[in-house]
Formats: sequence, structure tokens, C-alpha cells
Amino acid sequence: MKVLGKMIPSVLGMLGKKSNTVLYPYTRAEVSDRFRGALKFHGELCVGCKLCQHVCPSNAIFIRDEGEKNFKATVNLAKCIFCGQCVDVCNKKALENTPDFELATSDKASLKVES
Repeated sequence: MKVLGKMIPSVLGMLGKKSNTVLYPYTRAEVSDRFRGALKFHGELCVGCKLCQHVCPSNAIFIRDEGEKNFKATVNLAKCIFCGQCVDVCNKKALENTPDFELATSDKASLKVES
């Protein structure tokens, strides 16, 4: 019963204060500029060095040569751990992190992005 007596003043003090929670589904969450969301690949900037593919700890990126200095990437967002190593190692800035974080889906195949 001693704990309840200590808790009552704290609870009464919070009654008039504004809530600290966010109404997330109804209001868009703000993310910082350095947020590491879903990956975006820019094929026109890629030179095919495949450094991003080699440094990816979860093997979520696969770069393939389509010929004539044309490279395509397959990014498996289901495997990606959003560490940002691929973005940091890319000298040509062909990969970037986007602020997209709402990636929940019931279809795992839709998380494989071809670009």
C-alpha cells in the first residue's frame, strides 16, 4: 500500500499535461535528413564497381550489367538491415536512402525492388 501512496501524486500531476505520444497513423511522422529508409538506385550514375554489393552485410543488393554501361540493381528490402554501408561506399552516389519507412506488407515478394 506504500507504493500506491507514492504513485497518486505523480498520477494526479500528469492529468492536466499534454500527452507525449504521437497520433502516428493520422499524422505523418517527421524524419531527420539523415534517416536511413528504403534504398533508391540511380542506374544512370552507376559505373558497375559493385562495391555496394560487396559491403552489404545481409546480401540485399545485387548489381547486374545490362550492357553498354547500363546497370540494374535488385534490392531486397526484406533482407536489408538499413545500415547505410552501401550508400556510404558508393563513390558515384548511385544509391541513396529515402525517408520511406512504411514498408509493411503481407507479400514478401513486393519488397524485392528492381531498378
